[in-house]
Amino acid sequence: MPYSARYSAVAIALHWVIAAGIIFMIGLGWNMEGSESLYQLHKSIGITILLLTVARIVWRLLNRPPALPGDMKPWEKTLSHGVHVAFYALMFLMPLTGWLLVSTSYDFDVPTVLYGLVSWPDIPGVGFLSNETGHAVVEFVHSKLAWVAIILLGLHVAGAVKHEISAEEGVLKRMIPGLFGKTSQPSAPPRAFFAAFGAALGVFILIAGVPALFGGGSGSASPAAEAPAGAAIEANWTVDPAASSIEFSGTHEGSIYRGAFNDWSAEIQFDPDDLDAARARVTVRTGSAEVNRKLYTDSLKSAEWFNVSQHPQATVELGNFRQTDDGYVADATLALKDSSVTVPFAFTLDIDSDTATMQGSTSVERTPLNLGQQSDPGADWVGETVNITVEVRASRAG
Repeated sequence: MPYSARYSAVAIALHWVIAAGIIFMIGLGWNMEGSESLYQLHKSIGITILLLTVARIVWRLLNRPPALPGDMKPWEKTLSHGVHVAFYALMFLMPLTGWLLVSTSYDFDVPTVLYGLVSWPDIPGVGFLSNETGHAVVEFVHSKLAWVAIILLGLHVAGAVKHEISAEEGVLKRMIPGLFGKTSQPSAPPRAFFAAFGAALGVFILIAGVPALFGGGSGSASPAAEAPAGAAIEANWTVDPAASSIEFSGTHEGSIYRGAFNDWSAEIQFDPDDLDAARARVTVRTGSAEVNRKLYTDSLKSAEWFNVSQHPQATVELGNFRQTDDGYVADATLALKDSSVTVPFAFTLDIDSDTATMQGSTSVERTPLNLGQQSDPGADWVGETVNITVEVRASRAG
């Protein structure tokens, strides 16, 4: 007696990986509140399920699955097909509504970074849902789909167990070969592996790769550069960018983050014998900020942080220089977006012939600068204080 044909190895792998992912995601979704890392993991796995579903559908279209057991009643076959169709719809709808939920967030602006490596953009054109009512509707649908998944899973498992017990051929061995009996090879040789996974890869590149290639993403489209404020400075020092840096640090969920600005310039007029005339202006391209976690780098570009699309530059004006026992101190006025603060900037200076080396530091509070006040005004996740350290090596101009 011939054995019933099993599913192909690719179909089996996709079935169990996606099933495990959905079950894990449901539990994770109910237990991730208050954890940014679990929230990002939830989004990452959701997009992975979406891409694997693309591969699974293409594979199924090009590789006919085994026929249902011949002793199944017509209504049982109809119900089985219905559950399968519902599952395929669910595999799309769950991650898509989750993606839509993130894209319509109006009070919690956190970008999606897949597994901490790849930026994933929001769905375009859904701004009309970015309000309390629209977002609540999307959240309701997304959360209720978890219960739909549980119901479908129950029907699927119950049907499989029922037919394993009552049907002559059994069905579980077709998806778990070797565990519930012998099976024969798929009725036709599997094909189109590259078509199935190429389609998934194509979707991934189209969504994640193309915006990055053309500088897309949150806050990436910059208007014309803002002109530095203040009077012209008769600079007598030229900064060496390769030997200079502006770095910042703070805390997020109790852990220290560190970052730096990679694109900035400085005009410096300084003579230790004429501090009254000393002045400096630093212009920073806010979009050049890079932090030790890609999630933070992407977050800083958003509207509630640096708002790079509308305010591509920040400036620091330094004046009122005076000498101290440890070196020097100046008043530093930081202008960022529509806010500004003035803080003391303490630094040491070593001038060796025509080369000067400066090391300084200061700190600012993010609330007066309107940073992160939409999603974390109480500093529950992101610390209030941002520490800034500056190192400059410069040579005499002219």
